[in-house]
Amino acid sequence: MGDPGKIVLDSWGLAASLVPVVVVTVISVTRRLGLERDLVVASGRAVVQLLIAGWALALLLDGDRHLGWAWAWVALMVPMAGEAARRRERRLPGLWLSSTVGGALGLGVSLATVFGLGILPMEARVLVPVAGMVVGNSLKVVVVAATRLVDGLRDRAGEVEAMLSLGFSSVRSTRDVAADALRLAIRPQLETTRSVGVVFLPGALTGLILAGMDPVDAALIQLAILFLILGTAAVTGLVVVLVGVRRFLDDGRLAPLGH
Repeated sequence: MGDPGKIVLDSWGLAASLVPVVVVTVISVTRRLGLERDLVVASGRAVVQLLIAGWALALLLDGDRHLGWAWAWVALMVPMAGEAARRRERRLPGLWLSSTVGGALGLGVSLATVFGLGILPMEARVLVPVAGMVVGNSLKVVVVAATRLVDGLRDRAGEVEAMLSLGFSSVRSTRDVAADALRLAIRPQLETTRSVGVVFLPGALTGLILAGMDPVDAALIQLAILFLILGTAAVTGLVVVLVGVRRFLDDGRLAPLGH
């Protein structure tokens, strides 16, 4: 008999949890909304990827494993997130490099803070999940920032070119577009931070409580993670926007924008 305090989900429970997705899929088919393929693909990929991640984490968190393997996993996260961003927004040249550099910078500061100051213990079971949450949330900010930057430069190309022709610097000419892109990209994470604990309970807090941790202790850990996510996302988005603007400026003129 298992531990009565431990929550375990069997295959039937996993299948049953798909009921809301199935309902939406049926509605999409009957109403011809065109969402069914994306729902099925997203759900299928989530199952495969998380099961593989769970298996890999089980190996990684073995007490005999060297911490270097955890760091290797973290080191792979950032360029992989950069590649995912590049695939989702192909109109911004150099997005892989800028998001990788920005992500490495933001994540480096966050991990140095949380482990250097002893906020959380330096263990594989802490390092990999925390880094994964930070990088994953930064990816969402990067994609939105890149998309809004390209759209903003395209929509306001006349304004930017006019300012450049009048002798304004490239920084001043594109400042409003860059600020809008970063502001819109970071807004969802800001709203998440503002409404946490009132509108919703975030994943780390829920998981820790389900694992049996005291709710107050779980809330404190979740707060630390939220601050890391917000800071890293802001740094990564800022690098992507600042570098991305320069990609579209050529000898004081606005280069052609992708479609």
